[in-house]
Amino acid sequence: MGRRGKLGDRGSRHDDAYKRAKDQGYASRAVFKLEEIDKRFKLLQPGRRVLDLGCWPGSWMQYAAGRVGEEGFVLGLDLAKVELDLPPFAQAFVGDVFEIEPAEVTAKFGDFDVLISDMAPKTTGDKTTDMFRSEELTRRALTFATTVLRPGGHFCAKVFTGGGFKALLADVKASFSECKPVHPKDTRSGSYEQYIVARGLKANARVPGTPPVDPSP
Repeated sequence: MGRRGKLGDRGSRHDDAYKRAKDQGYASRAVFKLEEIDKRFKLLQPGRRVLDLGCWPGSWMQYAAGRVGEEGFVLGLDLAKVELDLPPFAQAFVGDVFEIEPAEVTAKFGDFDVLISDMAPKTTGDKTTDMFRSEELTRRALTFATTVLRPGGHFCAKVFTGGGFKALLADVKASFSECKPVHPKDTRSGSYEQYIVARGLKANARVPGTPPVDPSP
């Protein structure tokens, strides 16, 4: 799902958030962005089922697993393998979101309560191209959300804000009862990333032909 910050990145080695993440045993400083969003919007609760797109290196999975507990479930998906010891109710798989059909996920794992996405493109150095590719990833995350989430489910996805951001935000607003762009305080200075946070998937926004699936055996 592209390149994203990790503890070994030169640009983050002496960053306060990096040091806090290392001290607390998290795989990346990005965990504090999710923590801030979760505390503000109450996305993650005990027993909830979470799909994490772009889950590598695994800090969001670590945090989500801690929040939902053993009564919940966390499923991660990324192009890169997550090299972490995760609890049995958290599973990470290697895969491409553009090659996997969201309905295949619900068929195998059932519906989810929350979809989180920290997906980012491999940066090219061209700001316009990077923004476009980021918006495409976020649109794919929205497609997943309207398929895998139960009615009333929640959504949080990173995006590099470019020319298509307003249209993307409008599409998310059309599918959820509440929607707001958020710029977490631990975002690096000069970054043009934001997170779209949406709560309450509308029942009529769910993709036709994907009725809720009972995940029980």
